[in-house]
Amino acid sequence: MCGIVGYIGRRDAIPVLLEGLRSLEYRGYDSAGLAVVHRNRLQVTKTAGRVQDLRERVSDRTRATVGIGHTRWATHGEPNDINAHPHTDAAGRIAVVHNGIIENAEQLRDALAGQGVTLVSDTDTEALAHLIAAEVGDDQRPVSLEEAVRRALRRVEGTYGLVVLDTKHPTELVVARNGSPIVLGIGDSEMFVASDVAALVRYTKQVVYLDDAEVATVRAADYRVVSLDESGRRGADADKVPTTVEAEAGDYELGPYEDYMRKEIHEQPEALRRALRGRLDDRFCTARLGGISLDARQLRSIRQVKFLGCGSAYYAGQMGAVLIEELARIPSDAEPASEFRYRNPVVDPDTLYVAVSQSGETLDTLMAVQELRRKGGQVIGTVNVVGSAIGRECGHGVFLHAGPEIAVASTKALTNMAATVAMLLGRVRDLSAASGQRIVAGLRALPGQIEQILAAEEEIAAIARRFAAAEHMFFIGRVRGWPVAREGAQKLKEVSYVHAEAYQAAELKHGPLALINSSMPSVVVVPADDLLSKNISTIEQIKARGGPVVAVTSADLPGGLADAVIRIPRGEPELDPLLLNVPLQMLAYHVAAKLGRDIDKPRNLAKSVTVE
Repeated sequence: MCGIVGYIGRRDAIPVLLEGLRSLEYRGYDSAGLAVVHRNRLQVTKTAGRVQDLRERVSDRTRATVGIGHTRWATHGEPNDINAHPHTDAAGRIAVVHNGIIENAEQLRDALAGQGVTLVSDTDTEALAHLIAAEVGDDQRPVSLEEAVRRALRRVEGTYGLVVLDTKHPTELVVARNGSPIVLGIGDSEMFVASDVAALVRYTKQVVYLDDAEVATVRAADYRVVSLDESGRRGADADKVPTTVEAEAGDYELGPYEDYMRKEIHEQPEALRRALRGRLDDRFCTARLGGISLDARQLRSIRQVKFLGCGSAYYAGQMGAVLIEELARIPSDAEPASEFRYRNPVVDPDTLYVAVSQSGETLDTLMAVQELRRKGGQVIGTVNVVGSAIGRECGHGVFLHAGPEIAVASTKALTNMAATVAMLLGRVRDLSAASGQRIVAGLRALPGQIEQILAAEEEIAAIARRFAAAEHMFFIGRVRGWPVAREGAQKLKEVSYVHAEAYQAAELKHGPLALINSSMPSVVVVPADDLLSKNISTIEQIKARGGPVVAVTSADLPGGLADAVIRIPRGEPELDPLLLNVPLQMLAYHVAAKLGRDIDKPRNLAKSVTVE
């Protein structure tokens, strides 16, 4: 989840490192640091706090052409100056930045302490620096840095994306990956390393993605990637073909917006147009997703669809499961990938498993995919990052085309996930041509309808400010509205820190109704469908107990029923969740803004969860 950046070349490394860390700060922001080789010595600067705090500590007199940097989301040890990366060995020769978790860190630290090594931090990463330092040898028995890293990693259990800098080998960086993303950027007589292409696109569009169990030696003029077998012996050189990044540096900038979350909420119409472009077939009234290598006969043989994801991706999977059942009449459900991988699941060969992830690097989802592949399951990925681990592991799937998403709270990627799964199976089962035509037309209308919702932002903001003082909120929905309610509650919690819980409407009377009072607002999701009367009854039950109600609806509700109403355009009922979700994003954003929260960097959270 942390951000890694490295540089080797001709230009001044420190500005490159600081700019890269600024681009990656959404991946972790409780501490930051960098290390460079200056006058043949390792110079390390690090601090608790943000990248800007680090920028203020770096000496203007330091010049270097090689260095590494890190912005941290704490796993081992509290966020402070000492625990910030990079970590070094006792002699100040080796510096390491690391993402992931070393699971046998305590055993390694105990062994190092037994050898007389003094450990100064509480982190797992510091052990790596000392292990590598013990392997590099001396002038009488020199060992290459690549070989030293390889030997050290033999003793490591867990996940890592790491970059190693050695003052005795200042013309190279050594990089390794196992379960945590690392990408190399290829420049003109310079090379870049990062945990995300966001740190690279300002300098180069040519990148190489490392796979698990690969080690790269990176020099200014070239790079070499080798694979590791199970015993840790170096395998053959890996054949890595550079790919071109489509994103532009400007895609990662705020522009006229004050927060990335608000920017990305407003980018949804265009992001959705990209996701739909070329995928809707008017002739046959269906949808076609080119990344899926299943023909109509194979699609018809699918007996069940199961979506796997974490957080908002899981809720998008729930929305997708409802859609698939309604449109394709195939039993469908969604499950948190974190639970799936640990419960020894029965893998049905006639089930299509769909792994959903914005980053394509979510560790629990990646491990679930690997478990499915081991057991012979059919699995496809829906991801937003080309070259990501889940996309490569699945081998085929669907690209979301949402564009870079920087805010920790997912908005446009979630909308594109839901739209993509609506197109997943096309019209291959019980959906008639007339119904297919209706859904295709409904999908085409979605971007314009979202623009109408965004145009009402000030009205939604006024409602948000009205209820921002509440300490607790309920989000209520049923069937189509239930996953929307769950996602709405999550958004409010993660960016505003207001306690919010989602409940299925019929479950209110089985316990949670006891909590309803005048200080407990309920946000009720009310699609204009055949359950409208039941949802109106739910609102009446809440109102009878003095609870304030905010209704989010495409229906015409009785006057005075709710304390506040957020209206969305009326579209095709099956697609209502995609529209109902947008005002809940705006509601959460404006509650957080009213409360003065750091919206793009909510406490304790970070983007791209690559640790358990």
